[in-house]
Amino acid sequence: MSQAVIKFSSEDCGICHKMSFYDQKVATELDLDFIDVKMQDTQTYRKYRQILLAQYPNKEGMGWPTYLICDSPEGDFKILGEVKGGHPKGEFRDRLKSVLASASDL
Repeated sequence: MSQAVIKFSSEDCGICHKMSFYDQKVATELDLDFIDVKMQDTQTYRKYRQILLAQYPNKEGMGWPTYLICDSPEGDFKILGEVKGGHPKGEFRDRLKSVLASASDL
């Protein structure tokens, strides 16, 4: 089963842009696929919309950006956890590791 970090962001979001300097690198270091979904990219957004709506049915409570960590995002996905908002690189790495550790305990 492939695991991925799906980043839901906006082209207009400064924090989303700042995170883009290292979020994909950190995901790759942790052996996770990285999928960047900008809300303005309707084709990509439609492909992953069901995953976002499973976590946020009316998009209320989302952070910018919102990272959803999933098993099998291309098929019968399972959301393992999330990281919301902007974080320094080390803290972002720690938060992803925490989600992965919690998921492996299940």
